Amino acid sequence: MGSTGSPSVAALPSSGLLPPIRTPRSAPAEWTTDDDSAAAAAEEEPVTPTARLLEAMYIVVMVGLGSPVNLPVFSAGIAAQLARYPRFRSIQVTDGCKSPRWARTEVNVDDHMIVPTLDPAAVEADPDRAVEDYVASLPALPMDRSRPLWEFHFLDFPTSEAASTVVLRVHHSLGDGMSLITLLLASARSAADPTRLPAMPEQPARTGAIYEPQHRQPLPSGALAAFVAWVWPYLVLAWNTVVDVIFFAATILFLRDPNTLFRRGDSEVTLNPRRRFVHRSFSLDDVKFIKNAMNCTVNDVLVGVTSAALSQYYFRKSGLP
Repeated sequence: MGSTGSPSVAALPSSGLLPPIRTPRSAPAEWTTDDDSAAAAAEEEPVTPTARLLEAMYIVVMVGLGSPVNLPVFSAGIAAQLARYPRFRSIQVTDGCKSPRWARTEVNVDDHMIVPTLDPAAVEADPDRAVEDYVASLPALPMDRSRPLWEFHFLDFPTSEAASTVVLRVHHSLGDGMSLITLLLASARSAADPTRLPAMPEQPARTGAIYEPQHRQPLPSGALAAFVAWVWPYLVLAWNTVVDVIFFAATILFLRDPNTLFRRGDSEVTLNPRRRFVHRSFSLDDVKFIKNAMNCTVNDVLVGVTSAALSQYYFRKSGLP
């Protein structure tokens, strides 16, 4: 990328561990407001303990588009919407302090727009596999700490499900998955009217036996029996709370989860393990059919399918009945 502010380009080998993406910086874009520079030094916040625990974790989001990527329009939209938020224009600094803190900085949006150069033969042979391999490499690659910890990667070639693919990689300290998805939706605009937010479907009312309110049983006759029946649920709640707190403290101090297919032992974990993110598509009509038959929601169906798939995978791999 030259000094004119064009998107970054990262060259990737066709096999082996992918090297870190190097994106030379260019002159910062002037998209911040006038009063930001005066208040930047004063507006510093400490990094929360939770964010400090997520030091090596990234959130990776894949978005399939129905048309090729329009980089100028996308960059302008990011500069106008997403990059306005404080965490997306802040970096973590220490300056000799024991605790890191968030410090405002000027952002060149083009530094965060990355167009990787993949192996043309691999892309032509299996574009879906090329996307999966590239996305799987992102969590193992470090991010440049001299600029805000977010990136957009553009894979501008068709796959079996999309005309192009945009991959968002965000450091977990900026937020969790749900908050980032909400932020993306809030930053989007309607294609028919760019001044309006995209129309979202209304949340259906949850009906059915599993969503009906639980009615308390009538209290038994007698003052003592009525008092015991009234106080018993609170005693059970207090007991379960104490047990959970004890197990939580024990987990922090010495208790460890057993080694399973989903949690390997420390001796089995290698640095920067390679994992593939494989996805499968299925008919939304089938999901709705199950939803209507079970009188539940789409989310309930997806959670049930995921739980069943993990259970079958675990029992098949472990050999347990």
